[in-house]
Amino acid sequence: MDDTTSPAKEGIWIEKYRPRSLSQIVGQEAITSRLKGYVEKKDLPHLLFSGPAGVGKTTSSVAIAQEIYGEKWKENFLELNASDERGIDVVRNRIKNFARSSFGKYDYKIIFLDEADSLTKDAQSALRRTMEQFSHNTRFILSCNYSNRIIDPIQSRCAVFRFPPLSDEAISEKVREIAGEEGITITEGGVGAIIYVSQGDMRKAINSLQAASITGEEVEEDGVYKTAASARPEDIHSMVEKALSGDFIEARKILEILLIEGGVSGGDIIDQIYRSVWEFQVNNENAVLMIDRIGEAEYRISEGASERIQLEALLAAISMKS
Repeated sequence: MDDTTSPAKEGIWIEKYRPRSLSQIVGQEAITSRLKGYVEKKDLPHLLFSGPAGVGKTTSSVAIAQEIYGEKWKENFLELNASDERGIDVVRNRIKNFARSSFGKYDYKIIFLDEADSLTKDAQSALRRTMEQFSHNTRFILSCNYSNRIIDPIQSRCAVFRFPPLSDEAISEKVREIAGEEGITITEGGVGAIIYVSQGDMRKAINSLQAASITGEEVEEDGVYKTAASARPEDIHSMVEKALSGDFIEARKILEILLIEGGVSGGDIIDQIYRSVWEFQVNNENAVLMIDRIGEAEYRISEGASERIQLEALLAAISMKS
């Protein structure tokens, strides 16, 4: 969607408000300032972006291409998702074919490989050789969540940038900006709720804002939690406090409300309990024991165990240790 169009509650907001240049990216100023230097000098090395989802890795890659190539950026920028194309063939075929193609007046093309940590070791080895072979006319930007899953020979060929989760201030600034563009009133509680559910993920924050705005002209706290299917922090706090006081039955009742009536996933509840551990008046030993049980419950859920049983077992263990 063209940025010059009038504001309307239509389309996908994460695309509508995606930054078109490095200067428009919020919350990663230390990184974007260095990337601007590469672009201005027209001396781009291979790049490796690592960090959690929704912090600007893909946006920075596209912005670099747009600033270097202008309107012709799509012709000179190849985006691949390694989680969909894990095998060695994608490295040998699609990447090589693109790298070999003619590219007019530009010194190099850019290949952006998202979720590169999903590539097999063989595929990464093939990628390393391809990076060497076409280094004279191709620049690679690799994006991953975990840089330790990228083999050392690739890391040593790249300038590595580690993107941290976005700050509350950056999320708040962007949410308020979009709300203003869309003619939406957002309360302070609504902003705080979006910050809480997004956890530094701008994509999740914008999606939460758009989902909550569907119900009316005002975005408030309750609407955000309902549309995000996330528990209110005070509900999590109340549930754990009941367990800490030894009242397992009441803690279990709150858990049932969250799971059945609220539709909150067990994984999200586990995550929210973990985030609030240090808010409770417990000594260090009990805090460590809580974290240990939280980790065990999360692992078992990830392996296919019943969310409800594992969460009840977690609350029971907290009650018994109180």
